[in-house]
Amino acid sequence: MKLFLLLGIINGFLAVALGAFGAHGLEGKVSEKSLGQWEKAVNYQMFHTMALFVTGLLLSKIQTGAISGAGWFFFIGILLFSGSLYIYATSGVKTFAMITPFGGLSFLIGWILLGYAVVKHF
Repeated sequence: MKLFLLLGIINGFLAVALGAFGAHGLEGKVSEKSLGQWEKAVNYQMFHTMALFVTGLLLSKIQTGAISGAGWFFFIGILLFSGSLYIYATSGVKTFAMITPFGGLSFLIGWILLGYAVVKHF
């Protein structure tokens, strides 16, 4: 439980910091398309930061592998999806864009596991 709450806190901080950096530090240095990719990375990181908090709070009520697994998939999704978009937006190296769908798949698996756990235990 505590681990996912801490991961949520760290990722929330990073999402705000990276969002500010994108808005102020990258403006005029990268293309509008790249700024859009950066913003998408920030948005998905923040959405799934909230999912990490929900995961941590649910684990305080029910200890189940599905909830814990969901938290790990959300965290892996942040690393793969948002991380690859941050790198792609600033480097333009298309190889990083190929990683992004794996992060999206991780997010989807996390939501499925969380949904399963909620239906089963609540």
